[in-house]
Amino acid sequence: MGPKVKAKSSGPMDKFVKRKKMAGNQNGESSPPLNLQVDKLQPKRKKMAGNQNGESNRPPLVQVDDKLQVKEVEPHETHSFDWCLGDKKPETITCDKARTVEDVLKTSDEFRKIAKINKDKELVIIRDGKAISSHFPCCLIKGERLTVRYVKAVDEAKQSACVPQRKRPPSKLMIFHVLTKGGKKVVRIMRNPALQREAHINEITVYAYKGEKVKRALKRDGRLSVIVFNKTCALSRTSTNMAMSNLVDDLDGETVKIILRSKSSPPESPPGSLDDMYMVQNESQRSDLDENQDPPQQSATTESVNDNTPQEKTEPNGGTTTLKILHEIPNSKPMQDVLSKQLKDVVNRIKNQRVPKRSRIQNVFHVEYGKNDETCKEVKTMKKLMQLSDSVCQVRVDGSPRGTGFLLFGRFVLTNGHVVKDFYDVTGGQLQQRVTVNFSFESLDHMQGEQGSQANMVVEEIVGGEYCLGVSGHMHDWALLRLRADQTLPDGLLPHFGFLPQGGGICIIGHPGEGVKKIDACFIIPSEKRSQIVERHQNENPEGVWNELSDLQIQLVTKYFFRDVAESVKHNSQALTYESCFYFGSSGSPVFDNHCNVVAMHTGGYHYHNVRGHPQSVIEYGHPLSVIIERIIIQMVENGKLDVLKEYLACSYAQHQNVKISLKKLIESRNLVAFRNAVNNSVNAGDEKLTTFFEFFSQTENPVPMDTARD
Repeated sequence: MGPKVKAKSSGPMDKFVKRKKMAGNQNGESSPPLNLQVDKLQPKRKKMAGNQNGESNRPPLVQVDDKLQVKEVEPHETHSFDWCLGDKKPETITCDKARTVEDVLKTSDEFRKIAKINKDKELVIIRDGKAISSHFPCCLIKGERLTVRYVKAVDEAKQSACVPQRKRPPSKLMIFHVLTKGGKKVVRIMRNPALQREAHINEITVYAYKGEKVKRALKRDGRLSVIVFNKTCALSRTSTNMAMSNLVDDLDGETVKIILRSKSSPPESPPGSLDDMYMVQNESQRSDLDENQDPPQQSATTESVNDNTPQEKTEPNGGTTTLKILHEIPNSKPMQDVLSKQLKDVVNRIKNQRVPKRSRIQNVFHVEYGKNDETCKEVKTMKKLMQLSDSVCQVRVDGSPRGTGFLLFGRFVLTNGHVVKDFYDVTGGQLQQRVTVNFSFESLDHMQGEQGSQANMVVEEIVGGEYCLGVSGHMHDWALLRLRADQTLPDGLLPHFGFLPQGGGICIIGHPGEGVKKIDACFIIPSEKRSQIVERHQNENPEGVWNELSDLQIQLVTKYFFRDVAESVKHNSQALTYESCFYFGSSGSPVFDNHCNVVAMHTGGYHYHNVRGHPQSVIEYGHPLSVIIERIIIQMVENGKLDVLKEYLACSYAQHQNVKISLKKLIESRNLVAFRNAVNNSVNAGDEKLTTFFEFFSQTENPVPMDTARD
């Protein structure tokens, strides 16, 4: 049996109303939270470079690292900085030797204890909100505070640096910053995704030396995925783009974004260039800084295939660098030709399987599903959607994008429960981190200034929400956020409420990829057509797919994925399904029908990567807004939050009476005792609209049988 598929929510409350312990169901995400005393040796001192009389210029300073290896260090200007673990009390540490930041931290007894406890995790050092590498030069940290965190490690080699060992003066050091989210089609650029998922880091700081190439500095940093170097990527600056082959000199202090220029591999470096002579360092060597190392003894070079004799290169300062150059294997040309031919045959075979030829008759009847004139919108419809888009916002936690939401009524924003569940204390009913919404993030220019009356509006509290399975097995995934009162808000979308249409075109407005506000016109997939969509994706991927299992944090090639998706969508009858390009970051987006009515809230999809690594999604889905409004009313009444209910009733809309009738049938068929008791106790609420509302539900009628598929 293959691994069970899970529908991916498009963004990141354990259950607000805990009814049933969730297993790895097909509708949501359920992954558990991701939960050095050095022996003092008498080191053997290395021979130091002496003067003409054979006397040493100065006595060597030695350091024993956590792997019991002896390293010479050079003294430099004494400086100090503070460090702390998370929000704990900071400790001041002083350094007078040229070392890495991690080596300086290891001089602290407290840090060594913490490091020993977290020995199987990866160290994250945060400077001014940006993560620096553990081999970051200590001389660049003066009078600052560093925050230390640990995240789940992806492998044994953490931040392994790949650089030639050369002495360089500290005066040539410079830094630049890289966003941890890449551009379109190259979004996931970090080697360890936990840097963003657990530590919530949006930028990393990279150190470099003036005169070297961008690619060289990024490779030395060691935190970027190999995809950045295996494809033709570039740096996106404020006004221009920069190739990886450019020098770093103009980047000092700048923030850049990795973008994809071409899916093909980058052009090879000229023979003899430094890019061809990268040498692998082990964990202990990565602690040595370029300007402090004794290259012949510290460098772990790549072994030459046919010549192990090291070549020495004289540096301007009189030192030497040991380089071992790769050479072609003797008489390997015939084998290379055979392997190249076999590779071409495999590629051709995959291409032929991926795009099977159709017969002439099949071509006559062949229609690309979803290419329908109903997805085309009239200009007046698009103009109205543009006005309604003002009510759509990006939900952010401590400034980091987490999903999408929209103003429903009054001061209340609706989004998915899974977007904010990790930052909400259900027991205390308090937000654990600062949550804001931004209604005006429509271009990258807004990201720079973040100014305006509708930028970074503060969320005061979460008044209600659910992230759980209902009694009928359907998923409830919503959260209602109350905004602070002293803020200018757009109009709510509740007056434009509508029930689910049977078919036709829809439009989704949100922030896919955690980016700017966008709109996607797509087509509803009726329940009887869902299996055809799954079958189409399966036929396009006969060799299987890469499906990320969130519980295990691994990827498996599986042919069972589409079978499990077909089973999942078959039972998800309540949801609205469609094919959209709105993936991660778009959870909570409003879904509009052809008449610009809000009919659903975009929630998730069945996401995968094909064997070539391209991200795909079989089908996406949203929860009906009518069901969500029913759940909001029930929870507000049962919890006695009449102030919220009063603001809801103050917002009149055409379908209000139909919603009440539908809700009353649900209450009578489910015999919701808590709701009935709350209504009977609140009939004399002192407000005319509330009194009328409660009197409507307090009228007794014969139970009305309902479809058991509803909650």
